[in-house]
Amino acid sequence: MKKRLTTLLALAAVAGLALAASAAPISKNPYVGAIAIDARTGAVLFEDNADSPAYPASMLKLVDMFLLLDRIQQGSLRPDDMVRVSKEAADMGGSQVWLDVRESFTVDDLMYALMIQSANDAAVALAQHAAGTRAAWVDQMNAKARELGLSQMTRFQSPHGLPPGKGQRPDMTTPRDFAKLCQALLAAHPEVLKYTSTTFRLFRPDSKNPLEMRNHNPLLRGQSGGLDECDGLKTGYFKDAGYSIALTAERDGARVIVVIMGCADKKVRNAKGAELLRFALSKASRAPAAPVAVAAPVAAAPAVAEPAAAEEEADDGAEGEAEAAEAPAGPESHTWRTVGIVVLVLFLGAVGGMVVQRRLLLK
Repeated sequence: MKKRLTTLLALAAVAGLALAASAAPISKNPYVGAIAIDARTGAVLFEDNADSPAYPASMLKLVDMFLLLDRIQQGSLRPDDMVRVSKEAADMGGSQVWLDVRESFTVDDLMYALMIQSANDAAVALAQHAAGTRAAWVDQMNAKARELGLSQMTRFQSPHGLPPGKGQRPDMTTPRDFAKLCQALLAAHPEVLKYTSTTFRLFRPDSKNPLEMRNHNPLLRGQSGGLDECDGLKTGYFKDAGYSIALTAERDGARVIVVIMGCADKKVRNAKGAELLRFALSKASRAPAAPVAVAAPVAAAPAVAEPAAAEEEADDGAEGEAEAAEAPAGPESHTWRTVGIVVLVLFLGAVGGMVVQRRLLLK
């Protein structure tokens, strides 16, 4: 059994590497693979080809968020730090907020652009600000994947998830690996939901023409047709990758994560996402409710006029004295009682011994 499993894993790895090298179209309906897990326990609630390799596209911007929030937590990065825009960032294509090399923005503003607008230029600007170079940032993305115990299928090549250039490999992962990453992200940084649940925000709000950013996740609460329980996480798409989505939702103390990758049709992806969220929420474990402290019954006080502040303080003192009088004896009083009993027993024993000794002498 172990040998067979090793063989299957080796074949899967070879298939993944071949897929990565060719960057061939992989999308199909209903999907390449999908999984739903309990976010609290990690238990798998549903899976279908969950270990199939696929392209995460812009979903991998959640890895960027993981690293950024790590740094903010450690104190090496601040949300209000200013990020200068490089030419490389300004030249990024795809979804963007049209950064200009003459501009600077806070880390926080760019993180919102990353999650709401899925801005590729923001991804590069943040990567360069945090790690110095884009390549160094990608190395840290892969180090995070290894730290989380993700499979060798998961390999990141970019901070944005765009299709690879000529001679480059695409970013790769599996639904199972990405669900595990999302679970770790939510556990370490629940504040990520502040960014992923925002459906609308202005970028450059103080300019003459602010950019209206609208979240690409159609299942978020607040979106037309969204689910009330859904508050994240991220979509992903390019032609060869198909439509992918990482979702999370919470209901009655249960939180679930759903990852669907490689749908050929956006409507199919959205329908499957909603279906799996509802199914997973019905199966997930509920966090145990915190015990409720039950107060001891208190005798009703006689109705009196509301006391003045000085009278209230006096009453509090009287209650304290009464409690002290009714309190059981402490360890010191128990000690003296024990000593007294021992002395009495020894005395009685001595008297008894003397009586017995006198009778023996008389005989």
